[in-house]
Amino acid sequence: MAEGKLTRAFVTPEGVDLRLELGEAGQRAGAFLLDAAIIIGVLVAATLLLGLLGIGAIGAMGRGGAEMMAVIWLLGFFLLRNFYFVGFELSAAAATPGKRAMGLRVAARDGGRLRPAAIFARNAMRELEVFLPLSILPAPQGDGGVESWAILLGFIWAGIFVFFPLFNADRLRVGDLVGGTWVVRTPKQSLVRDMADDGAERLARYDFTQAQIDAYGAKELHVLEDVLRQRDRKTMRAVAARIARKIDWTHGAIDDDHDFLSAYYAALRKRLEARLLMGVRRRDKHDV
Repeated sequence: MAEGKLTRAFVTPEGVDLRLELGEAGQRAGAFLLDAAIIIGVLVAATLLLGLLGIGAIGAMGRGGAEMMAVIWLLGFFLLRNFYFVGFELSAAAATPGKRAMGLRVAARDGGRLRPAAIFARNAMRELEVFLPLSILPAPQGDGGVESWAILLGFIWAGIFVFFPLFNADRLRVGDLVGGTWVVRTPKQSLVRDMADDGAERLARYDFTQAQIDAYGAKELHVLEDVLRQRDRKTMRAVAARIARKIDWTHGAIDDDHDFLSAYYAALRKRLEARLLMGVRRRDKHDV
């Protein structure tokens, strides 16, 4: 598959060279606006609730009560906007509701596991990129307030970071550069039931133990599905060899890589679906 303008090689830990399509600037902006709308909606609801609960306290404490409520509001807004992005991107989907609506997700640029440190780093930078410069805009101007030049500087500062992805080939935010991440497109695809059924017919030839099946998780299942879709002989040979080493396969040589991978795909999918029914979700092979 030829690499397009926004298509990049992505080598997984299993040695599979996939092709990922980067999210376009318009898609990322749309995702951010959707997320911002959700955050504002939650903030408005929380503000109304806080106002109702705090009316008595403000009346009793006077100006001190009003200042305390303002501090609580600012702290709540800070926690909301940060934990919203971090929390959703740490989930199995690696995407906020806005990103999911636009068919996007966050991925590690080195092809490895998306680690919490990378998520925290990329989102911490958003404070410097957007929220910090924009926070001075509502402040009063002149005579103890914010000067007009400072507000203009805030606009310029925010504009530089907002448009930064347009001026690099990988459409990276500064937060992506710091965290070692990028945002890729994930078109919605349902797993093909025929593929699982086809593999189930081959399970009789292989006797996978539960420990061998539990060597991988949902992420590797999707990678294996991509391998089976592509049906590239060299790739299937390499992946079959890696899986055999990983699960310590000692039941003889693998005569047909496609049969072996199809059978393992069916066994792994059946196992993950059974665990999911019990409320256990295994994201990848590192998830215990």
